[in-house]
Amino acid sequence: MAADIDVLFQPADLGNLKLPNRIVMAPMTRSFSPGNAPGADVAAYYRRRAEGGVGLILSEGVSPNTTTATGTPNVPNIATDDAKAGWKKVITEVKAAGGMMGLQLWHEGPYRNPAKTQHPETPSWSASGVKVPGKPLWEPMTEAEIETAIDEFVNAAAATKALGFDCVEFHGAHSYLIDSFFWGQTNLRQDQWGGDWAGRTRFACEIIRRTRERVGAGFPLIVRLSQWKQQDFAAQTAKTPDEMQQWLSPLVEAGIDIFHCSQRRFWEPAFQDSTLNFAGWAKKLTGKPSISVGSVGLSGEFTAAYAGEISEPASLDDLVNRMDAEEFDMIAVGRALLQDPQWANKIRDGRAGELMAFSKDALMTLS
Repeated sequence: MAADIDVLFQPADLGNLKLPNRIVMAPMTRSFSPGNAPGADVAAYYRRRAEGGVGLILSEGVSPNTTTATGTPNVPNIATDDAKAGWKKVITEVKAAGGMMGLQLWHEGPYRNPAKTQHPETPSWSASGVKVPGKPLWEPMTEAEIETAIDEFVNAAAATKALGFDCVEFHGAHSYLIDSFFWGQTNLRQDQWGGDWAGRTRFACEIIRRTRERVGAGFPLIVRLSQWKQQDFAAQTAKTPDEMQQWLSPLVEAGIDIFHCSQRRFWEPAFQDSTLNFAGWAKKLTGKPSISVGSVGLSGEFTAAYAGEISEPASLDDLVNRMDAEEFDMIAVGRALLQDPQWANKIRDGRAGELMAFSKDALMTLS
């Protein structure tokens, strides 16, 4: 920890989101919500991260409906009264600890396996019924289904604000529903929802635009994006900066405030001939604040870690240098905060010797 980490603990003024420092807890699926409603243990889990000095907590993925959105057991939704009551307890605990938090709205789309759900008769939704390029599994979404999905996202975002959360994030990455419209390999539509960038961004733009109309100008909207896909780690939704501009600009026009740019290793450049990562390019091209993420503070990356490889604490020098250069505004931390709720405080206080290695055993508990 040789670098001066003060930049990580400077306040962040992101429009209507005023944060005490630059550290974000990354969204991480936990599957500890029986009945799809978060309980007291989930509320305590998030409170511990607020007490641990995290500037902004982003929740695990939260389903906007009870049918097509999730195939993962014990994932919470925000569509039922029980779930809303559970989330109200979560934000109450986080606020009591002085924290700030947003919900991430997550529709699994083509990654929902109907056979493993309570609604096996309901096909999964995606832009063109495609999960792996070239292998259609279902019919493309109909106009009516697209409208339903948009309404569900908007209603979920409005509920997030009503419950007292500080912001909402739309999960538009990693091959899930929104991303199935962005990526040309999984969006084969020739109607208004496909084709060129204007068509492929329309679904996300309608969600953002209608949410903005519903929640007003002051409620921050974040979108999480990725170049890589679960089916193809080397994929690029946008192959050039010009394509990325065409991808991101409509989202800004629709009302997005912050880009959360997911990559497996935050230090890797988004394009050749530049050291800027994805979050750096997003900020450069749009002028909007950006959050970077990807293997922060630990050796190895998440796929190897979840397969059982122990991840040891790692240097933050490169991260600090990039943030000093204002390449991006915030850094999201996943595994290190999942393992240790006090990670941010330990970094701030120079307690490097107390930092913990990550073991996949941490996934089995809400520590």
